[in-house]
Amino acid sequence: MSAPETLPDARLAGPFDLDSDAAYRAWRSRKLAAAPRSVGDLLVPVADGLQLSATELNAMHAALKRGNLVIYQLPEARGADTVTLRQLRRQFGLERLDDNLCADEDSITSLTVVEKRGEGEYIPYTNKRLNWHTDGYYNPLDRQIRAVILHCVQPAARGGESAFMDHEMAYIALRDQDPALIRALMAPDAMTIPANVRNGRQLRPEQGDPVFSVDPAGHLHMRYSARTRNVVWKDDAATRAAAQALVNLFCQDSPYIFRHRLKSGQGVLTNNALHCRTAFEDGAQQPRLLYRARYYDRIVDLRKQTDAVFE
Repeated sequence: MSAPETLPDARLAGPFDLDSDAAYRAWRSRKLAAAPRSVGDLLVPVADGLQLSATELNAMHAALKRGNLVIYQLPEARGADTVTLRQLRRQFGLERLDDNLCADEDSITSLTVVEKRGEGEYIPYTNKRLNWHTDGYYNPLDRQIRAVILHCVQPAARGGESAFMDHEMAYIALRDQDPALIRALMAPDAMTIPANVRNGRQLRPEQGDPVFSVDPAGHLHMRYSARTRNVVWKDDAATRAAAQALVNLFCQDSPYIFRHRLKSGQGVLTNNALHCRTAFEDGAQQPRLLYRARYYDRIVDLRKQTDAVFE
């Protein structure tokens, strides 16, 4: 089990410190004022992912700043391959790619229905509903997924709608409801993922860490899964209440949950915001295919060579 992150003194007065209500209120006010109101606020057409224009970069960073998420749209005829995705990520400072168990040789994962055992045992490689989560919630703290690119090559024939929620908005909703919920979710052993053992061999050790944490630069990070299988919550009343509060949040008709069915040529670039996906049905000749790249880096605004936190 990993040791909890230690927050340096410089961050103790930040908005995510439960004892700094004034800092939280100031940050919350700015966050809510700038929050996107529809999927359209997050959608940015781009001519070529290999080289974004200044206007396209400005629009994408504006969406990211508002909601930790942007949906880009390439011309459908242009499409995208993994070379395009690798060049796209460089324009946002993403370098350290997560090489997960089911990734392809270039560490970018092809998400499509898999019939053989192995990848098909994991929900993303089936056509089943995918519950609310952040990517890599089972990773240790030194390999947390800070950013994700999800690109649609071919949508499903039916279904496969995604929903997204900025994890900072989830934090605000819970802290406004009761700061004790946040305190429970920041405990170093709030949520544990059991070891991944297959055929008697341990592929990944047990991992118990916070749901909400603050990275060394002062950004809020979330690791979470709403799955009831293979997720063990700390067995106390405070944690049980916090876990249920999150589930309740996703069941509400929140103005901060955005639903969108990705089209061919569209992709999502996000600081690992919360997301889920409905079940789907493939076409006979055109199965659903998405590329997914997950990074240990958070998105950086290279236009100004800084990663400002609370602007």
